[in-house]
Amino acid sequence: MADQTFLTGTSDAHIHYLSDNKGIHHDMLFPWSNLVDAAKTVGFQLSIASGFRDFDRQLNIWNKKMKGELPVFDLQQQQVNLTKLSTEEKVHAVMTFSALPGASRHHWGTDIDVYDPSLLSNGQQLSLEAWEYEEYGPFAKLTKWLNENAQNYGFYFPYQCYQGGVAHEPWHLSFAPLATQFLTELTPEILANTLHKHEIEGKAFILDQIEQLMERYVYNVQGVSHG
Repeated sequence: MADQTFLTGTSDAHIHYLSDNKGIHHDMLFPWSNLVDAAKTVGFQLSIASGFRDFDRQLNIWNKKMKGELPVFDLQQQQVNLTKLSTEEKVHAVMTFSALPGASRHHWGTDIDVYDPSLLSNGQQLSLEAWEYEEYGPFAKLTKWLNENAQNYGFYFPYQCYQGGVAHEPWHLSFAPLATQFLTELTPEILANTLHKHEIEGKAFILDQIEQLMERYVYNVQGVSHG
């Protein structure tokens, strides 16, 4: 069983850093390297936009979004006016695209946001928006190749489609052998114990609804059943 600090992102002892700011679980290093090499043989420069993200970074993102200091978008990519929302509505709005601190799959080092920088036009910046990975987007061919080949190396897309929880994220790739294990080990009790120790916006509501929030936004992923 994984250490609770690994599950909640409060430790990085399980992380192998590929660079100063990009890390993955050390047991994922060889499968990831093999996938990168396979992609290279067909002309793709498969790269990580975001890998391991610790609890404090996720907490900072969460609190800023809840306070309106960072923009929050809906499923139509329209900015949400948080000033008109209740705490409950804010929490659901933020969780559509951003995980609760302690419950992000990025904490595990098994989940990465991927892209190919060589497919961007000169001056084009990565946005991590669904259109970039769809039929006419710059990463359409990469997405097709990954959908056909990633599973051969142990990877899958947990947010392949919207299921009423987290939005569709075609860039979010997960290493199944580890991620499926960690998903079952991250319980509402573990998450609540971690959140109790920190100042998080919406804390009272989150702790009161922790089981329901986890069912909708944490366990509700494609390709994995939570029993």
